[in-house]
Amino acid sequence: MSAASGGANRWFVLAVLCVSLVLVALDATILHVAVPSVTEDLRPGPMELLWIVDAYPLVCAALLILFGTLGDRVGRRRILLLGYGLFGVASAIAALADSAQVLIAARALLGIGGAMIMPATLSILRQVFPDRRERALAIGIWTAVAAVGAASGPVLGGFLVEHFWWGSVFLINIPLMALILPLGRWLLPESKGSCDGPWDVLGAFMAAAGVLGAVLGIKRIGAERHLADAGALVPLLLGATLLVLFVRRQRRRTHPLIDMRLFSRAAFSTSVGCIVLAMLALVGLELIAVQYLQLVLRLSPLETGLRLLPLTFAAMAAGATGSYTLARIGPRTMVSGGFVLTALAVLLLTLMGQQDRPALLTVGFILLGFGLQTTLFAAYESMLSEAPAATAGGAASIGETSYQLGAGMGIALLGSVMNAAYAPGLAGVPGVSERDAAGAAHSLGEAYQIAAQLGGPAGAALHAAARHAFVHGLHVTLLVSAGLLLAGAVMALKLPKVMECGGEASGGDGDGAEAEAWVPTQTAGEPCPASSGRVA
Repeated sequence: MSAASGGANRWFVLAVLCVSLVLVALDATILHVAVPSVTEDLRPGPMELLWIVDAYPLVCAALLILFGTLGDRVGRRRILLLGYGLFGVASAIAALADSAQVLIAARALLGIGGAMIMPATLSILRQVFPDRRERALAIGIWTAVAAVGAASGPVLGGFLVEHFWWGSVFLINIPLMALILPLGRWLLPESKGSCDGPWDVLGAFMAAAGVLGAVLGIKRIGAERHLADAGALVPLLLGATLLVLFVRRQRRRTHPLIDMRLFSRAAFSTSVGCIVLAMLALVGLELIAVQYLQLVLRLSPLETGLRLLPLTFAAMAAGATGSYTLARIGPRTMVSGGFVLTALAVLLLTLMGQQDRPALLTVGFILLGFGLQTTLFAAYESMLSEAPAATAGGAASIGETSYQLGAGMGIALLGSVMNAAYAPGLAGVPGVSERDAAGAAHSLGEAYQIAAQLGGPAGAALHAAARHAFVHGLHVTLLVSAGLLLAGAVMALKLPKVMECGGEASGGDGDGAEAEAWVPTQTAGEPCPASSGRVA
């Protein structure tokens, strides 16, 4: 097929891949607004409710490396089409679930489908766009679509829950999958990487269990705000141990799942680190920003979504213009500059207080969305271009796993910083017992509930103290986040100065022989001309 070699069909292929990504990104956020309706209908326990929300991202993160490398072996299109089918079936089960257990199982199946889809979209994109200049434009569109999908999830979910029932947030996947499955079978080219040697089944499951333990431990630390909690520490240590053993195993094998020589290339390892840091800042800040808008400024969910729209539009703009910018200023300046711009946005947002300042928030969110998306775009493009085409699935799975780990770490780290700065402000409030103060220290929402129960001067004092403490904690968290972002800007200085297009180290058609012959080098080819950011 012509798409496979960069023919005219490649843009139709990109459209199919973007629709795939929208569905996966939507399902990561669309359920959040439906949780109250699910709770009222299915009556899940606290642990069941936690798994209803977390089963999808946990399973998806755990299986990215497994399915990314399996796609390199058996065919990326085959894995992608199987993922489409499983996603559609799981969506139907979730929509019609009559118990919490069935919904959890369906969400886990959705996670498996998502893990099959996500790395396959990037690895097929890597193959269909062999020219780096066009590939940069395609990745820009791909990342912009991802931002739209994640941001529109709560808005679409809220509309569906309000007008139909909570199962409709899953039901919308079915007609889309029914459309995209035959389109994908017709349009998408098949490709494989190296087929030499046996597939490392044990290594694949070691990676899956290791990532699952690490992400689960990080998420529990974020929820419990306590590093020594056994429920968080045990899976985190087990996961980290398995990942270390996985890396050692891959280094010893003649035919590894993931070629660890990739990490010897500064551009690849730096890009992965930048993805982790960018997601760490983005997810943690978004979580806290939503709490600030709803609990401090008392905005409705719809008003909160509208306030966050500038961030989404700015991210779309950064993705759409990323190819042109990358060709003009190069990966090093683009990633580092994106981090610096994001840090400036975060520092600007420290001017937020207990009063609403719409203009300040809008400017801050625009800079935040543009800066972070600029960083993510250039980091993904550099990472994918550094990897041989034969191992594109494994490289894509590393990028997506880094994305998921960064998101989990962001919630855990910035959430812990927020709690550490917030809790002391509730000690010694006049008329409030130590027990009530300890309960209020868990979250601002709980503090408001306790203050309403107390009533009178004590309730008013607790309400005011909690609000003030939350804003103080927000400022501390923003400062810590700015420091991490500036560290990312320094890290990005290891990236290449210019975008190199000719004679890529990652070039080729993806056959196994090339994968075997590939060795790390520092030179990659000729720089793109500054005018090549546009596709003729």
